[in-house]
Amino acid sequence: MSKPMVEFGVSDFIAVFNQTVEVTYPDVIIVGELANFRVSHNKWVYFDLKDETASLKCFGSIYVLRGPLEDGMLLKVQGRPQLHNLYNFALIVKSLQASGEGSLRRAAELLKQKLAVEGLFDETRKRPLVYPPDHIGLITAKDSAAFSDFIKVIRARWEGLIIDYIDVSVQGEAAPAQIVSAIEHFNFLSSLVDVLVIIRGGGSPEELAAFNNESVTRAVAGSRIPTLVAIGHERDVSLAELAADRRASTPSNAAELLVPDRHDIRQVVVDSERLMRHRLSSTLATAQVEVRQQTLLIDRYIFQWLKDRRSEITHTQQVLEAFNPLSVLKRGYAIVRHNDQTVRRSSQIKPGVMIDVQLAEGGFSAAVEKVK
Repeated sequence: MSKPMVEFGVSDFIAVFNQTVEVTYPDVIIVGELANFRVSHNKWVYFDLKDETASLKCFGSIYVLRGPLEDGMLLKVQGRPQLHNLYNFALIVKSLQASGEGSLRRAAELLKQKLAVEGLFDETRKRPLVYPPDHIGLITAKDSAAFSDFIKVIRARWEGLIIDYIDVSVQGEAAPAQIVSAIEHFNFLSSLVDVLVIIRGGGSPEELAAFNNESVTRAVAGSRIPTLVAIGHERDVSLAELAADRRASTPSNAAELLVPDRHDIRQVVVDSERLMRHRLSSTLATAQVEVRQQTLLIDRYIFQWLKDRRSEITHTQQVLEAFNPLSVLKRGYAIVRHNDQTVRRSSQIKPGVMIDVQLAEGGFSAAVEKVK
């Protein structure tokens, strides 16, 4: 005997149906191809998820978008099934992300084009990193190989660094929000670190998707602290790396870019000391040669100066000798004085006065008997 049919009003049926679905499937994750994607009033997003045989309408807030989307991409959508009293059945979207390598790469390319137009990747906005830094802010998964490699390499190369780190998920649904929160935490500190380092090891496009996320990329570009980002292997380039002030190919390479190798620095010091000693020795040898040359020049100058002075003195002596009255007297002349005045004319004396006569050697006094 069949069960009796239950009769509902339209509103009652919708309410009972939604309660039943909410208990059975409070949240579901559905993977499908994106179709009929559109944004309404810059607030709501509408699209269909489809496969080869079916199509499901989806509806959500624009804030569920992680970046630009286009029809044909494969999406993984988390949401709540609901039968609307006016708009029929739909999946109320809580979150969504591209799925599959092709769709992930296409989503990243679309976002890259959008952010490039805004100038987030311009080289002119990139800042130099402090080298070497004293204080580093590190964002990564603490139990990851990336964390271990970074710490091992940087400790081996340099000493005295302060490294503060925040342990975050680097893949999965929670990763973007945790990474953005960590960046904001370091940027809101009263005493900023010298450089902000964000790292993770390699992985599939799905595992690296958090670093192609729009909110993460914008947080890196907007950081007050200069940023260094190393995601995946050398061939992997994420949007977060393009927005960073500096990109490293691997977490180990990030450590190498931040600090010099102390062994190399030590060798540089040794080589510099050796070069300085060589240059000092060469400078001293050159200075000694120059001193000897200057000494010879000074000796020659002094000798010539003395010779010139001797010649001048000799000449002066000859001039003085020529004008010396005694020289004249030696030739037979005499000097006559009367009352201590030299007698040059006969009119200066009269007969009977006494005169003094000076000869070259000695002299005498005489009385004048006659004046001519």
